[in-house]
Amino acid sequence: MALMLGLGAATRDPACDGGCVNIPIDWRSGGGRDGCRLADTGAMPLTVERDRARVHRSPLPKTDSDGEEAHEVTDHALAVDSLRRCALFAHVDDDGLTALAELTRRRRFRRNEVIFHQDDVGDSLHIVAEGAVKIVLPSQEGDEAIIATLRPGDFFGELALLDGSPRSTTATALEQTETMALPRDQFQRLLSDDPRLVTALLRALSGELRRLTGHVEELHFLDLAGRLTMRLVRLARGADAAARGRVELNWPFTQSDLAAMIGGTRQSVNKLLSGLVDEGLLEIDRETLVINDLAALEARSAR
Repeated sequence: MALMLGLGAATRDPACDGGCVNIPIDWRSGGGRDGCRLADTGAMPLTVERDRARVHRSPLPKTDSDGEEAHEVTDHALAVDSLRRCALFAHVDDDGLTALAELTRRRRFRRNEVIFHQDDVGDSLHIVAEGAVKIVLPSQEGDEAIIATLRPGDFFGELALLDGSPRSTTATALEQTETMALPRDQFQRLLSDDPRLVTALLRALSGELRRLTGHVEELHFLDLAGRLTMRLVRLARGADAAARGRVELNWPFTQSDLAAMIGGTRQSVNKLLSGLVDEGLLEIDRETLVINDLAALEARSAR
């Protein structure tokens, strides 16, 4: 049948020489990669094969039909809301989002659980519904370079669906996370049927390429202290593009995660963070990072 679719208290560390301060950074989600959101709300037809669609739900105790129905409605509402926040589907109307939600599968991951590994076969597009995800390049020695951190509304896993190659990166949940997985065949069919989805995807890929270009620039032309402060600035603006002045961020990164973003070590990041705290630019608690002056922190990266 055809539907109309409108389609992120300091303590001394006795194991660290040089007066390091061990700052617990078990923060919650912050910056995601650059996204794009289309303002166009026009409608166009798309055929949805409802006989192939299904709603994925977690098993419940067998109580009564009302309880099961309420759980299905809750899961379906989460799927629709997740799709609504995703840049790829910003131009889809409510009816279209409802139809798309029926094509997805709900996936749940524990903190630090791998969603997919580098070189896996790409079988689905993931849209972050809750939690946070890091996209990493792993080394043979077990180290990793974090190239993106994603939050609700962001999507990942699209490259392998486009070119048919294996996964180029590893995706890991930074905290308890849920994603909506759209199978490869459904994603490719949607691309064929909806030119606006293609445009949204191209814009998102262009934004990601620009973000990675900026990351390479920072790695080549900024020292470690500059890369750290600039990354904190980018994470702040990733959470709120209009951020200025005092900014409070919550995310699940450890110091090792932050080091993996900027090409440093945990010990080096620890010392640099303690210096920024001493200067009054940052305040750090177990689950929160406060930037007291975003402009001053950005200026600090140019020293």
